[in-house]
Amino acid sequence: MAEADLSYHGRVSLWSGRLTVRLESENHGPSRLSDATVRIDFSAAAAPGQALPATCLWGGDRMVLCRTGQLRASARSREVVLELELTGDPAEVVVRVDTAWNGGASDPNPENHRHRVLAPATGDPYAF
Repeated sequence: MAEADLSYHGRVSLWSGRLTVRLESENHGPSRLSDATVRIDFSAAAAPGQALPATCLWGGDRMVLCRTGQLRASARSREVVLELELTGDPAEVVVRVDTAWNGGASDPNPENHRHRVLAPATGDPYAF
C-alpha cells in the first residue's frame, strides 16, 4: 500500500452572506497520489443553482467535493476558490475540511487534513 501524507491549507471568510473558501492540497509523501477528493462542508446552506470550479461538484446544499488531481510527493495542487452565496445572512459559519478519498493510500498523519474553521461575518480571512 502506498503511503502519502495529504494536507490542506487555506483561508475562509464570510461577509454579507457570501462565503469564500481558498484551498490548496499538499502531498508530503513519500509516495505520489494519482488523485484525491477533498470534502468541504459548511454549517449554513448555500443558495441553489451556483456554479462551482470545474474540479468540484455539489454533495448537498452544505457540501462541496473537489478533486486535487495528481500530486507528486512534496507537491501542492492549484488553489481552488469557492465563492458561495448562502441562504440568509448568517452571523457565522463553521467550515470543515477533510479527505473524502485518497486513492487507498495510507496516511501517517491524518490530523493535518482535518480542519474546522469558525468564520464570523467580519470579512476577515481565517487560516487553516
